[in-house]
Amino acid sequence: MEIQKLLGSDIVMCFDECPALPADRERITQSMELSMRWARRSRDAFGDRPGHALFGIQQGGLEEDLRGQSAEALRAIEFDGYAVGGLAVGEGQEAMFGVLDFAPDQLPADKPRYLMGVGKPDDIVGAVKRGIDMMDCVLPSRSGRTGQAFTRRGVVNIKNARHAEDPRPLDEDCTCPACRNYSRAYLHHVFRAQEMISGMLLTWHNLHYFQEIMQGMRDAIAAGLFSAWEADFHAKRAQGDIEPL
Repeated sequence: MEIQKLLGSDIVMCFDECPALPADRERITQSMELSMRWARRSRDAFGDRPGHALFGIQQGGLEEDLRGQSAEALRAIEFDGYAVGGLAVGEGQEAMFGVLDFAPDQLPADKPRYLMGVGKPDDIVGAVKRGIDMMDCVLPSRSGRTGQAFTRRGVVNIKNARHAEDPRPLDEDCTCPACRNYSRAYLHHVFRAQEMISGMLLTWHNLHYFQEIMQGMRDAIAAGLFSAWEADFHAKRAQGDIEPL
């Protein structure tokens, strides 16, 4: 808590323990109970800090009853927002979505619900569909540094030779600087040359695309059209990347 205070964190997270999955029920129970004790201590240490928020973190692995116990303990302590923790740690998307089918509803509906460490575009869309409001992940920058760009039609590996002489943008519908001002051929060249601008441009593009996904979902939810937006999102991704020249 002291370190996060010194850093000036706007949203401060409780201490918690996140066991890797799969794990046996006894191990998950012990970890969840420890995290709830730490949640109380974190709340006490945080104090009253206007302009800053403290989020509790729900644990309990894939077990609905343990996550229910965790949510009940967090509700009793009272936080500014609530995180669904302990996912995206090796359980796979199907298992993660299985937990998200019940976990968000165990948390207060009038406070932000935050999924930690997620993720890929289809993970984000599936999480929002199940009641998640916020997410965080290193993927846009980590993928950018390794030559991966996320587009409406899936993932583009800019390192591949097929892009070496391609004058088209990563995504013709994207308005980010990387797509407006640079070709796939240029991005391929600077990546192969190990130029720093490669990771910068691909990260910029990825962050822009992720923001567009979130804005698209917000607009669709407000208009009551989320199901149609989701179907279109998956249909475009299923097409795959544009054909090589």
